[in-house]
Amino acid sequence: NDPRYKEIHSLVRRPGNLHKAKLVEHIIDFDNLDKMNLDVKIDDIFCTLGTTIKKASSREKFYRVYFTYVVELARLAKTLGDRSFLVVSALGANPQSRIFYNRVKGEMEEAVKEVPLKTIYIFRPSVLAGSRKEARWGEIAAASLLRVLAPVMVGPLRKYRVTNASHLAWAMLRAAKECPAGVNTVEADAIFEMVQMK
Repeated sequence: NDPRYKEIHSLVRRPGNLHKAKLVEHIIDFDNLDKMNLDVKIDDIFCTLGTTIKKASSREKFYRVYFTYVVELARLAKTLGDRSFLVVSALGANPQSRIFYNRVKGEMEEAVKEVPLKTIYIFRPSVLAGSRKEARWGEIAAASLLRVLAPVMVGPLRKYRVTNASHLAWAMLRAAKECPAGVNTVEADAIFEMVQMK
């Protein structure tokens, strides 16, 4: 709904059945992003790709979604407009992590930083809360526990509070408006602060 955008081009694996005046859906094969012919000038790319190990069915496929597709999308961004690339990573992302999820996210961050884009924004939310088509019971349990603990999560613990998906979206939109050059990393607590500045 932001008036700055005349059109929203959504790259999807299957139709989202969202009927919005400015929305243009492109059903694509993410395994062949380099062959995609998108004849349009893009201002900002918001990358929110994600899956679960269960849904992906293997670590290899999980890695493909969280690393390969994201990095290839960043490279595509360079050819489509080179304004800003905003990507969702995760709290604790670290290429040296022993936790597979955090390691993949950390490796993705490092690879995206190597793409010579004008502006890169990396968002590191905590557990994301919001409506989903499928129930992710681990996330639901973690979010419930973190909400109970929220009043005592102050100082350095503040970044572990639940991140609302709507807050993350709003922070990403705000960042796209500001669009400072270089690589910008936004931790979970900073996402919360950006929403407070609303």
